[in-house]
This record gives sequence, C-alpha cells and structure tokens, in this order.
Amino acid sequence: MALKLTLKPGERMILGGAVVTNAGGRCELIVENEVPILRQKNIMSQKEADSPARRIYFVVQLMYIDEQNIVSHHNLYWQLVREFIQAAPSAVGIIDAISEHIVNRNYYKALKTARKLIAYEQEAIESAKQCRQNLRKCG
Repeated sequence: MALKLTLKPGERMILGGAVVTNAGGRCELIVENEVPILRQKNIMSQKEADSPARRIYFVVQLMYIDEQNIVSHHNLYWQLVREFIQAAPSAVGIIDAISEHIVNRNYYKALKTARKLIAYEQEAIESAKQCRQNLRKCG
C-alpha cells in the first residue's frame, strides 16, 4: 500500500536512511514500498539527545533508520535501559513496551512509545523541582 506524504516548504524528513529537504513549495510524495520514514517533528539530533530518555529515543531512531549497525544500536539500547531502570524503576512498564516493540522489530512503534518515556522523564523532573521548591518554603 502506497503512502502519500505532503512536505511543507523547507520541511525535512528521513526516507530510507536519506535526509530529504523540500527545497521548494508544498511537495507531495508517494512512497510505494516499505522503507523507514521519519518526519521532521519526529527526528531527534544527537545534540538534542541530552537526557537519559532522549538518548533512548535517539538510539531507537538509529535502529529504525540505520539497520546496517543494528547490533551496536541494540547493545547501546540495552545498556541505556539498564541505567534508566536503575535510576527510575517506576518506568519499567514503559521500558517493557518499548523493548517489546524492539524485539518484534517494530521500531516506529518503539519510537512512539519512547516519546512516552520522554514525557515521563519530564514529569519526574518537574515533580522533583516542585518538591525542592516546597522544601525551601518550609525550611
């Protein structure tokens, strides 16, 4: 089944491992075979992978778009996951869901679930900040 994509002017995407940028006006593409596709809003640069959850997202993204190095991406993923669970054991449900998608080679679904891990991490950070602020008020 073909997939129709519409790109805005200047919008980037990854299509089968290649970075594609729309250099003109609105552009429509039809992808007629199955290849990894990531729209600009879902692409994370290595520089943006600046937290444990974001590093997990980034390595899952690499699994999705760079199958040639899948073994090293998998090894890094499992290392990052062990470290994350040690720091935040309550995230094990989200990690399990990501890992299940990875084991089944559903990398795009793993990416979508990894976004939930980023949101979880952000909520935990905000909660910790709030607790510190409350302690300062009381102390």
